[in-house]
This record gives sequence, structure tokens and C-alpha cells, in this order.
Amino acid sequence: MKKKILIVDDALFIRTLLKKMLEEAGYQVFEAVNGAEAAKTWSTVRPDLATMDITMPEMDGISAIRAIKVIDPKAKIVVCSAMGQQTMVKEAISAGAMDFIIKPFEKIRVLSTITKCIYTQKQKFL
Repeated sequence: MKKKILIVDDALFIRTLLKKMLEEAGYQVFEAVNGAEAAKTWSTVRPDLATMDITMPEMDGISAIRAIKVIDPKAKIVVCSAMGQQTMVKEAISAGAMDFIIKPFEKIRVLSTITKCIYTQKQKFL
């Protein structure tokens, strides 16, 4: 059975880029455009991992991580952020994210981080 990944980002370009990478690697991909939609989708889909943008309308990524962790305390989330958002990335890790990927993406970094996080039980701390 394919592992399920939820991509959470308000930018269609980023979702499309990640979706292509992940589907080519054999993952089943779901999408959400903001944190509120991500929490709803997590409840119904129960993915193996989510990638999470930080800056989004309606509900930001940090709030979404907290909301998802209430639904599923063992949720695995990888933050996808732009350079210069180190403070927010640290806050996201504190909220329960396992790791982070800096935009712009390198395919090998995306796939190795996601694979590592799916198959590990421990949260990474900065």
C-alpha cells in the first residue's frame, strides 16, 4: 500500500512541484491550501506525513501543526519554509514538526527528508 502524503501550501506552484516529486517516488498525494483545510483533511485521510508551509491565509502552518497534533499526537509533519524564516521554523519544531525543508526545493532533499521522517518514531529537535 502506498504511503499517503498531505501537501499543505497556499501556492499552487509549490503544491504542483511537490506532488510531481512525490508521486514519481510512489507516494499517494493529497492537497490542502491552508491550515484549516489541512486539519480537516488530516481527520479524514490520516496521511503518513504532511508537508506544511508556514505562511498561509485563514490558518498558518504553526497553528495547523498544533491543530493536527490535537487530532493525532503522533502526526508526522515536515515544515517547508523560505530562507529567512528560521525563527518560525524553530517555533514549528516546538509545535511538533519533525524536520524542515528550505524553499526552493532540491528533489533529493525533499525525498530523503520525507522518507527519513516517515520511518522514524522520534521528533527531530533543533
